[in-house]
Parts: sequence; C-alpha cells; structure tokens
Amino acid sequence: MPDSSTGSTGNTESAQTAENTVDPVNAGSTGSAARPSRRAVLAATTAVTTVLAAGATAHAAGTSGAPSAPASPDDRKLRALVSRMTLEEKVGQLFVMRVYGHSATEPDQADIDANLKEIGVRTAAELLEKYRVGGIIYFTWAHNTRDPHQIASLSNGIQKASLGLPRGLPVLISTDQEHGIVARVGAPATLFPGAMAVGAGGSRSDARDLGRIAGRELRALGIRQDYAPVADVNVNPANPVIGVRSFGSEPQAVARLVAAEVAGFQRSGVAATAKHFPGHGDTAVDSHTGFPVITHSREQWERLDAPPFRAAIAAGIDSIMTAHLMVPALDDSDDPATLSRPILTGILREELGYDGVVVTDSLGMEGVRTKYGDDRVPVLALKAGVDQLLNPPSLDVAWNAVLKAVRDGELTEARLDESILRVLRLKAKLDLFKDPYASPDGVDRGVGTRAHRAAADRIAERTTTLLVNEDRVLPLSRRRQPKLLVVGADPASPSGTTGPPTGVLAGALNELGFTATALSTGTAPSAATIDRAVAAAREADAVVVGTYNVTASSSQRTLVERLLATGRPVVAVAIRNPYDVAHLPAVPAFLATYSWTDVELRAAARVIAGRVEPRGTLPVPVQRADDPAAVLYPVGHGLRY
Repeated sequence: MPDSSTGSTGNTESAQTAENTVDPVNAGSTGSAARPSRRAVLAATTAVTTVLAAGATAHAAGTSGAPSAPASPDDRKLRALVSRMTLEEKVGQLFVMRVYGHSATEPDQADIDANLKEIGVRTAAELLEKYRVGGIIYFTWAHNTRDPHQIASLSNGIQKASLGLPRGLPVLISTDQEHGIVARVGAPATLFPGAMAVGAGGSRSDARDLGRIAGRELRALGIRQDYAPVADVNVNPANPVIGVRSFGSEPQAVARLVAAEVAGFQRSGVAATAKHFPGHGDTAVDSHTGFPVITHSREQWERLDAPPFRAAIAAGIDSIMTAHLMVPALDDSDDPATLSRPILTGILREELGYDGVVVTDSLGMEGVRTKYGDDRVPVLALKAGVDQLLNPPSLDVAWNAVLKAVRDGELTEARLDESILRVLRLKAKLDLFKDPYASPDGVDRGVGTRAHRAAADRIAERTTTLLVNEDRVLPLSRRRQPKLLVVGADPASPSGTTGPPTGVLAGALNELGFTATALSTGTAPSAATIDRAVAAAREADAVVVGTYNVTASSSQRTLVERLLATGRPVVAVAIRNPYDVAHLPAVPAFLATYSWTDVELRAAARVIAGRVEPRGTLPVPVQRADDPAAVLYPVGHGLRY
C-alpha cells in the first residue's frame, strides 16, 4: 500500500527556454544514468527560480488558500508560482501516477501498449505533457526498476520532460521501499530487514541507519519520496495486509522506531511517509480487496494507533499516507478515512497539528472504491484534506472529475492552491528546484556499496530471534552435522532478491562450511512431496525447514511432523510470521526471521551455524494455537546460546 501491489503509488515563459538549453538525457539507456551538464541543469532550473523571484511582487493577496500567517520569502515565491499556473496545471500537480516502462521516452512496446490501455498515453513524457502530474510512482511490475543506472536515467528523463514544458516543474518521484517484504528497488541496491525484524532488534540507532542509508540510495536514483515507514501497530495476528510490515504490537516501541527511521530518511534528503493514518494494524480485511472496519473506541485509538503518528509528526515527517478503512469512533459517516474530513482535517490537521503533505493510499484499491465511484473519490479526498491523489485506476476520469468540481463550484481554486503549495514546499525542501537530476557518479558512489551491504548484514544479525532451543540443538556443528537438507516453503521472492528461500539458505550454509542441499516443498506440500523430503532427510545429518504462514490445517505441519519422525535434528525457520511456532509445538529449535529476503536469510544461516549469537526478541506476542486468549511467547521473548 501502496504498497499497492501488495502498490501504493504543471510554471512562466522563461521556463520554456529550458527545453532548448537542457542537454538531451538518455532516458532509454539501461547502462548509465545520463545526466545533463551542470550548465544545462542550471539553465533548466534557473528558469523556474527566476519565475519564483519575479512572481513575489506580482502575487496578489488572497489567490491561495494557504494560511494567512506571514510568509517567508521562499514561500512568497512559491505562492507566486501557484498564482501563475493554469487551472489544468493545478489539477495535474495534485496527482501521483504510475507509468509503464524503463524509459521516459523509449519504453518497450509492451509497456507502450499498457500505457495506452490504462492511461491513454505512450510514455512518461506524454503523461507529463497531457496531464502535468506533480508526481510519478515507481513499481517493479511497471518495469520502472531494472537496475540502478536505468532507474536514475528514467528519473532524469522524467525531469527533463517535465522541465521542458511551458511553465514546467520538477516531478516528485516516489516509491514503496519499506524493505523486508515490500521493496521496489532490488539488488544491487542495498536491501535491509523489514520493519518487524527491526522491531525485533529494538535499536533506534539501527532504524535511523537504515533510513539514512536507504534514503541516500533512493536519492541517488532520483527518488525523493519514500512511502515508508509503516506506522501501524500490528495488534491483530490475523492481519492479512500489515503483519511483518509493522515494527510490532507495542505502540510506544513502534513510535520510537518510526521516529528514528523518519529521521534517517529525511536527513538523507528523502521525504519519509508514515502510513496508514489513522492506523491499519487491527484489521482482518485487506484494503486492497475489501473495506476494513476498525472497531477501536476513541480511547483505544489514542492509546494504540495514534502514538506512532504523533511521534512521526514530532520528528518532522514530510508526508503521511491515508488508510482506506472505516473507524466509526472517529467518523460515523461510514466513509473511509481517506475521504473523511473529521479524520484528516479534524484530527490529523487540527488536533495533531500536522501541516505537511497528506497523500492517499492507491486510489485503485477496493477499500476506497466500495462506496463511491472513481469520479467522486478524488473530489471527496480533496474536500477531506488530502494533498496528493495517488495512482487512480483511471487518471482521465479522476483528473477531469477534479477539474469539473472546480468549474462547478464544488471545490474552490483556493482549496487546490492550499495543497499545491504544500507539494511545492516539499519539492523545494528536497532541492528539486535547484538540482532535480541524478548522476552516474552518484549511483556508483552511493548505491549498493560494500559499506552499505555490511551495515544491512549487521542490522539483520541483531534481529534473528531464537524462540525454541531444546537440548541445545542449535547451533549446528560442521563436524557433527556436516550434511544438511534445507526444505520448506518457497514463496515468490520480494523484489530484487535472489530467491528462492530454500536456495538462499542452503547457499549461505554452504559458504559457512556445511554441505547443504535445497529441496523446495512449497506452502502446501503434497503427500508425494512430503515423501521425497522425508527420504532426503534420512540421508542428511540435520534438517532446516522454512515455514510460511502455518495454520492448523496446513500440510506444512504434516511435513514437519514427518521430518521429526526421522529422528534427525530439525530446525524450523519462520520466514514470515513468527506466529508459525504456535502450530509446531514439537519442533526442538525454532527461529524467526520476519521475512525471506536474502539479508535476513543469510543472517539466519549465520545464527544456525553459530557464527553469531541470536539477539532478536519478539516485538509481538505469540498466542497459543489451541487458546488464542493465552500467550505462548510474550513480547520480549528471545533465547541466546
């Protein structure tokens, strides 16, 4: 969310001369992040800067819906810029849109076809020319993120296309780089443990370092807004959409880590985004496919859901993403929070004092489309207090609906100006007016460096959690148990990781001196698959089995029970939810990694081999499988060697 896969997620005549002064950007190149010369960059951005300065004296008071407090010189320039925009350009600045392709001007034919079908344009450059959108969101499935130099080149092509338009503005490029199970930019960029793993580590310093390094790498790629961190408090083990994307179930612990990660991102010059307000942690419905309802009272919301958002605001968070769910205690209108003025303006703006950018979760998600049509959703979101409209299913429908609402008087142009000013302030803060481009040297120096990868490994080592270790099964010994079998679930690997998990674990154990063989058995192993695994286990000295969302009726339980019956030592590794341990009470050794990305699986292998001490502790409680009201392992549980 957008994760929305899972999917989150318009200017003067002198600017027109930039079209002829900016050196061509090779946006179609996948081998290097082509960057205009410094002279060309200055020529392109000075045009906008000149407008800002000139407009300060030309701006007529009252043309913006912004607060009436005395404005700084920079703010007056931005307001002047808003006053010179056409209505159509203003509407475009409110949208953040997907676009298919690795290049802003020369995408593959399949991506051209997808763009024509979904957006009515061929390329990102045509999208900007037609709709003047203020932001573009990158997705792996939209083929935006092949490799670092290509990503930087795409970003440069987008900026060049937008700045080359009359009254062209820089584009705020965003993505979902939460790390863990949601990441759009993969290796060779550095991939870190996800939020629940960081919660198991419990280190604010690690959370801050993660944000700082990840932010530096995103900025080097031309991405300056990240839809992270997740500020939801995961108090519902059955939550189908948040789960390990949350730092944990303790509001204050989550709040501390959210604030630390926000500080790291924003010190690197990338806007962090706390999501999903007012809190998505206690849902049993996925808002991508349904309409969740949060039944917390106002007092429960203040105690459970609000603390991380308050902490993010106190840390100076640049943007906050809304949730497509209903909270009757906060607004009894049956509207989703994204469309709720009592929640977004009444609580977020007025009670919590937040005046940064509010961005919707993806408007293509079912949670926001259940009650209203796609033409009403963007209008109602703006009326509620939203600033950025993310990834509508039909940009043409949404864009024209907002335009019509202004022309019909339902929305005032001053209301649009208020949001546009917030967006422009953020662009200015991120230096997009001064230096919108990425450089090949910046990619080489800042993305996927040895130091960054080593930092990710160190953080991961502090997150692996040992829940069970009867008779000191762990660590395994290369002398006593040289031959290992690695079996288990192999879900599709998160973006940019090697995968499959069994192969990554086996490979890491081989590097540590074992002879490990991988055998994928899947999330629902058949009887024949289980028989093959059992036969292979009899030839091994010990077995490592990866589990994934085990339930009472899961055939993964049968697999583990059959492996235990061989008499070989069995080590279970929960590669997603730590709750799996409740359904496997007979396993003598059990580790939780909170994700199946390479960095976390490699850390688990080092723990299994005894190269590092397990240091993580549970950031969520694990309830008993036979009595969910009883706690099997409390928050803070974690064994050592």
